[in-house]
Order: sequence, then C-alpha cells, then structure tokens
Amino acid sequence: MIPKEISALAPAKVNLFLHVGPVQANGRHPLDSLVVFAGNEAADRLTVADSDRLSLTLARQVDETGRQHDDNARNEHDTNALEHDNLVISAAKALQAETGTALGAAFTLDKRLPVAAGIGGGSADAAAALNLLCELWGVDSAAAGKVAPAHGGDVPVALAGHASLMQGEGERVRRVTGLPPLPAVLVNPGLACPTGPVFRAYDAAGGGAGFRESGGVPSFERVIDLARWLGEQRNDLEEPAIGLVPQIGGVLAQLNVLPDVLLTRMSGSGATCFALFGTRAAAERAAALLTGAHPGWWVRATMLGDAA
Repeated sequence: MIPKEISALAPAKVNLFLHVGPVQANGRHPLDSLVVFAGNEAADRLTVADSDRLSLTLARQVDETGRQHDDNARNEHDTNALEHDNLVISAAKALQAETGTALGAAFTLDKRLPVAAGIGGGSADAAAALNLLCELWGVDSAAAGKVAPAHGGDVPVALAGHASLMQGEGERVRRVTGLPPLPAVLVNPGLACPTGPVFRAYDAAGGGAGFRESGGVPSFERVIDLARWLGEQRNDLEEPAIGLVPQIGGVLAQLNVLPDVLLTRMSGSGATCFALFGTRAAAERAAALLTGAHPGWWVRATMLGDAA
C-alpha cells in the first residue's frame, strides 16, 4: 500500500486590531482582536504522511528575506532537537493523547514565514498539523479544538481559519462575516520581536486599564469604509514593541507614505506591519516599491480574509 500523504497551507494571521487587557494571575492577558489570514503568498506549507512515529523534517527555512540562514541540509535530517520544542510535534502529541491513537505521522515543514514576527507562523503550523492529522488518522475534528488552546492564543483561530473575533485568552473564536477581501502588503524588516518581552513591557507600563471586549464587527462593502472603522481601533502592543525594536516605527513611517494606502498598523506583537489598499493592483505596486527600496525586507502583497 502506498503511504498516504496530504498537505495544507499554514497562512500568516494578521491582527487588524488588537486590544489587550491587564495581565492575569496565570500570566496571560485577555484579548480582543479582529483576525484575518493571508493568501498563499504568505504561508508555510505542512505535509504529513503515514508513519509509525511522530517526526518533523524542516525542508526549508524562510529567507526571501525572512532570514533564518541555517544549514538546511542539517535540519532536514536532525529532527530530534526540533521535536522537543516545535508546536507541530507538541500539538500532534496532544491529539494522540486526546484521541487515544497509537498512530504516528511524518511531517515536512516548508517554512516561509518569518519567526517571532507577530503573524502566528508557529501557531499556523500547529493548527495545520491538527487539521491534517484529523484527516490522516480519521479522528473527530472536535478533538483538535479541545487541544488547540493549550498551544497558544493564536492556535484556535488558526484552526478555525475564518475571519474572526478572537477573545478571552484566544480560546473564544467568533466568526466574522460581511468583510470585503482586503488587498494588503505585509512587511517585516528582518528583525525578530519575541512576544514575551513585548508583553512584559506592556505590563510594566500599566497596560490594559479600561479594557473591554468588542460587541461585534459591522459589515462593510468597501475596503475604504472598513479601513476608516479600523482607524478608530488600535494595536495595544505597537508602542511597547517599538520601544524594544525601534525599526518598527520606521517601517510604519515607510508604509504611511505609500501611494493609495488606506491604513497601516503593526500585527500582533510585531515586528511585521501591514498596509491596506483599495485594490490588489495598488498593493502590488506598493510591494514593488518597498522591495526596490529595501531589498533586505520580507515584503508580500496578498489578499486578507478567510484562510484558503
């Protein structure tokens, strides 16, 4: 019998707004965020095949230019170190335990998203792993939903794959409809911005006072109307992230002067920022300008919305 092999994209998530409450006793924060997903221009690809054990091969490590210039040949074979701390393997182990299966899986990760970038690359990979394993192992997808929250606040929304309001500590995902497809440019200056230090800086500044969850998101037919509404929102982590990685402010300044730009903002805890445009053509022109001016940056024109 030929081993079964299936694959899926793990797209970048973008926080169109991100409101963060005060740190709780468990060290986590209540969140209120409108999340959308990029197209295949900004996505990892995860492949899984039948196996008698769990393993992960890293076939590629970003660049173009999300950095990570590690030796790919070494990583293709040295999977043991990856297995200990990679979200793909930890999510797979959790699903094994939840479903009681003794089956294994051999993963291959084509890593194209920058790491520590505020676009949920690791969470997207974990969510893709859970979805793929439900198909490969023939287990109930509800089991994936049960184990997802323990692997990070972005995993449940990535598992759902819809434009959504992400609330609570990320475990409550409310699907949002009535949004137009959003032409966008995603930009990362090639700098990591780890989540932990950003949240600690936010807490140290007394962040979260007055936090409350959104009641919902209105419907919008035009991108410009959605952009105006988003302009009344914010990303609470933008200021502390810029304090730690000042280059983020420079990226936003560059995005703000692009032709036809409607809105700019940082995603998640940074350092990736995004700009919204009225048309895909305008986004692609802007991406070309940025790539020409900053060949060392990771720049992608894409459409934001539900995951493909």
